[in-house]
Amino acid sequence: MLFGKKNFILMAVSGLLIILGFILMSGGGSADQVSFNPDIFSARRIQLAPWICMAGFVLMVYAIMAAPRKKDHEE
Repeated sequence: MLFGKKNFILMAVSGLLIILGFILMSGGGSADQVSFNPDIFSARRIQLAPWICMAGFVLMVYAIMAAPRKKDHEE
């Protein structure tokens, strides 16, 4: 196998982090589509969520590039 068990677990965790980051960025529209909603500039949307997404993408690169252990690779 190209990837070991550790690689697949790390890929799943990083995928969940990316999805969580995009969920945290969503929402915040105005009720009538005309008025301004200042919630779109909350710290959660412009600071926390992008960092979580970035951590997910970095972890995904590591999960793909990490060499599987010999024990995992032989199974």
